[in-house]
Formats: sequence, C-alpha cells, structure tokens
Amino acid sequence: MKFSYYPGCSLHATALEYGSSVQAAFEALDAELVEIPDWNCCGASSAHNLNYMLSLCLPARNMAIAQEQGQALVVPCVGCLSRLKIADHVLREDPARRQEIEDIVGFSYSGDLRILPPLEIVCDDIGLERVRERVQKPLEGLAVACYYGCLMVRPPEIAQFDDSESPQSMDRLMEALGARPVEWSWNTECCGGALTLTRRDIVEHLVARLVDKAREAGAQMMVTACPLCQVSLEMRQGAEGREFPILYFTELMGLAFGLKGAEKWLGKHLVSPLPLLQSLSLA
Repeated sequence: MKFSYYPGCSLHATALEYGSSVQAAFEALDAELVEIPDWNCCGASSAHNLNYMLSLCLPARNMAIAQEQGQALVVPCVGCLSRLKIADHVLREDPARRQEIEDIVGFSYSGDLRILPPLEIVCDDIGLERVRERVQKPLEGLAVACYYGCLMVRPPEIAQFDDSESPQSMDRLMEALGARPVEWSWNTECCGGALTLTRRDIVEHLVARLVDKAREAGAQMMVTACPLCQVSLEMRQGAEGREFPILYFTELMGLAFGLKGAEKWLGKHLVSPLPLLQSLSLA
C-alpha cells in the first residue's frame, strides 16, 4: 500500500516526534509514504488572513504535485490538512475560482485526489484489525483522553471525516492498541493554539480547562493529531499542571508496536510521559 505524503513545515521542525512516529507506524503497517517533491508551505496560519487567492494557490500547488503521483495524499498536520481540503473544496465547487487557480498554479484539477489525515488511513484504509495484529505490547492500564481539536472534523462539509460533534476514530484506535479511552465531551473544544504566542492569557485559560476536564474524566494523558494543539496544550498548562503529558497518537502506536526509536520521540516532550509509562511498565 503506497501513499503520497505531505509533511508540511511542522513535521520537519517543532513536531519532529510526530513526523518520525508517523513514518515508523505506517512502515510497521506495510504502508509506504512517498514524500512529494519540492513541496511548499501550505500557508497556515497566516496566508488566509492576508491574501485569499494566495491561501488557495499555496495548497493547490502541493495538490498539483500529488495529483501527478496518482496516490491518495496523507497530510498529518491538521492545519495543513484544513488548508488543502479548503482549496480542494473551492476547486471542486467554484468553477470561476478553479480556472483562476489553475492559471496561476499551472495545472488542471482532476478532482480525483484524496486528501486524508493519517488517522483516517489507519482506521479505514488499513483497518483496525491489522493494527491489532501488529500490537506487541498492549497499552494496558493507560487511560487516555482523545483530543481531536477544531479542524480535523470541522467544518464537516470540508473535513468529511468522522462525526463533527462526537468523533470516535481515535478512541477506536486507542482501544485497538490496548489503552482505555475515557469518555469526555471536550474532545473538539478549541485549545487556542492559533493564539498561543499572541494571547497567552486566553490560551492558558482554555488549556487549563481542557486538562482539568481530561483529568476529571480519569485520563492520565491526552492524545492528539495536531502539532499546533500539541505544543499549545503542552506549553500552556501553567505551573501547576505541567505534569500532564500530551502525546501524538502515532507515538502510542509505535510504543504498542514495540518499535525501536520510540524513546527518542518520547524524550522530545516538554512534559515527559516517561514516569507515567514506566509506572505502567510500558516504557
């Protein structure tokens, strides 16, 4: 099974552990990720605030490259995923805009390119049965709060993935890995990630509320798929809450699969998950 792959800027920088664990988890599931050549920044999260046409043409250029490769395009960063899916929606639904974008980018939109988050690929294309077969070290005793954030499932006409009000894909994956996903109603509430550098006061309030609600539900950590959410949740917990780990779902896949290199991913976090995982004999 082969997929085109758009890492975006974050997975080569602040979210290295996400990029490494995505690649390793897919390889363990016999799925090959082929990074598209000469990709460019998708424009998140500033281009759409400055120039609407630029915000469409930047992701459209990446789509044009992936379209030539002829495989579904895997986009791990939810911010990037949203920008590419918005561009795809405009190209599909607005003929006048499509012509303008095609002229600027220099390609002909086919409408055949599937743009997918790795979570959807794992749950639907590869399948959770294959995930269960690959598990070497079940994550028994680990209670997790699955956090989807704002953009992975919303707006539903753009995201076209899971239930926009009560998504369950990540929860089902965690169960397949042997962990226990807790029930909580805050899994799509905003963490304020886009404001984490400009309005720390707002973000700390939002993050503290999310961490408190996850704890109240019985979670020992939060699991996410968004680099901006991850760094915001980890960095803005405040002095009294910095012991609450925030991991990418692919890191837990690597841990459950018994993959070499998991220690490197886990060691990159501001809030170390190792004390918790070691107390459960999982690391």
